[in-house]
Amino acid sequence: MLLVLSDEHKEHLGFLTRVDSSVVGEFGRIAVEFLKKGSNPKIYEGAARKLNVSAETVQHGVEGLMYLLTESSKLMISEVDFQDSVLTLGFPEELNALLLQLYLSNRKEIRNILKELSPSLPRYHNLEWRLDVQLANRALRQQIKPVMILKLHLDQNGDKNSKILQTDPATLIHIIHQLEKALEEMKTSHCRRIVRNIK
Repeated sequence: MLLVLSDEHKEHLGFLTRVDSSVVGEFGRIAVEFLKKGSNPKIYEGAARKLNVSAETVQHGVEGLMYLLTESSKLMISEVDFQDSVLTLGFPEELNALLLQLYLSNRKEIRNILKELSPSLPRYHNLEWRLDVQLANRALRQQIKPVMILKLHLDQNGDKNSKILQTDPATLIHIIHQLEKALEEMKTSHCRRIVRNIK
């Protein structure tokens, strides 16, 4: 899978061709630090003074490199695909090799950082259910009104909580059919390919 970069990102990464390879390595370290701790304008200003360029140019270069590394790590693209993606930038061979080395050495760490930044969603733990049927009331003596009451137990970061849901059987059957369709969709080759790339 090739990484598609916009013209703006290509322009930001174009700055890397005007600096030494050691500076590119340092930019890679700054990009990973940026993911961990956030942006630090003082670092950009210090690097800009040393390189005799504006702080904004340095910031764009680091952000462009960070985008390249995070998107590549997120998609877990192979070495060959990474090299092919970088070839479209028209960089010298030495810089392409350096970018590949940066990607390979930081890929796992970046994926761990992205995993920590992703929101933690509640997970299914248990389900209790009960069927209530109202057979009659004062106004209608022969009436059957079934209601499903579900108690959904969830686990989120070790904290257990529960939600009470109530529905009629027709809605519950519709939900079951939709979930079955989603499970069938997950078995298609297209979905399997997407899930494989997400992992």
